[in-house]
Amino acid sequence: MAKHEFGIMERAPAGGERYDEYEPEKYSCIFVDDDYIEDIQEKLCVFDTFSHTVDIPMKGLNYCGITLIPPMSISTFLSVLGDGTEYENLRKLLIDAEKRNKFVIHYGL
Repeated sequence: MAKHEFGIMERAPAGGERYDEYEPEKYSCIFVDDDYIEDIQEKLCVFDTFSHTVDIPMKGLNYCGITLIPPMSISTFLSVLGDGTEYENLRKLLIDAEKRNKFVIHYGL
């Protein structure tokens, strides 16, 4: 089954730095089935993110690539998730990152 992976970045990405490698173990990623992300994909376009580098701003998740989610966007992301149990681990990760003022990395399909 296709999945999306999310992890907390201990160090904030800097300008000029690219995140092009698939390294879910480096960020202790959790996964969310694609079906659940697909269900909310349209709603995800409301918060600011970056594609592979903080030099390329975008909205929502890079569905098939790497997304860097800044701390300031996490509360909006959380509001999009709703209360479904399928997002429980993702909610926990996002809340932890928000409390610690950390970026979240997302690996799309």
